[in-house]
Amino acid sequence: MANEREPSRLEAISTRWTLLRAAHDGSSGAAVAARNALVLRYLPAIRRYVGAILRNDHEADDVAQDVLVRLLSGDFAAADPERGRFRDFLKVAIRNMTLNHCNKRKRQRAADYDVVNLPSGDEGDERCWLEQWRDSVLDLVWKALEQQERTQRGNVAYTLLRLRTEFRDDSSEQLASRLSDKLGQPIRADACRQKLRRARLQFADLLIAEVAKGLRDPTAEKIEEELVALQLMDMVRNLLPEDWQTTA
Repeated sequence: MANEREPSRLEAISTRWTLLRAAHDGSSGAAVAARNALVLRYLPAIRRYVGAILRNDHEADDVAQDVLVRLLSGDFAAADPERGRFRDFLKVAIRNMTLNHCNKRKRQRAADYDVVNLPSGDEGDERCWLEQWRDSVLDLVWKALEQQERTQRGNVAYTLLRLRTEFRDDSSEQLASRLSDKLGQPIRADACRQKLRRARLQFADLLIAEVAKGLRDPTAEKIEEELVALQLMDMVRNLLPEDWQTTA
């Protein structure tokens, strides 16, 4: 069983390809922890994408479970990081397993699946996968922000950004009042604005870091391209340094 320090070490891993390699490094505690980390991070994206393809909850659950079993069993050791983006590798693996499932079910019963009409690598399929991946990335960023708030004294970034997300039309005074109620202490409007700015910077840092971990060679240009592809660039555009040019 992995010791309690494993997750923190895994968080320091530079890319998801590195995490995948760690997951296939025998049966050590670190390898098991890496496999569990992969499952926890990408289960929602996997399940939603399979569900969008099959449009059958029961069978989508079966296929998603098969993908998870393979991740936990270390069956993706031959994955090629030259693919560049971890999400591209994972999408191909999920689609192949979904097609295999459909072909198997087709052989098992008279009610045929029209496997040919399953969404392929067309624009609609890619958009579907990108939506699931984007949701997964944002969910991981929110969780990381929440973890920072729990472990860093005086950090209220998660609470404040959640309030801003829920009450988008609030003035600074109204938002400060809500934050004061949450914290049980008075927060002035000007202090709230400063905290909100810092919270957005924290969120942007975590978002860029999460996107970078999905790339084999996370240069600034490739990170930028991925942010644009996932339609996340607008969330960080005004928070990036002036020399971070975008092609969006």
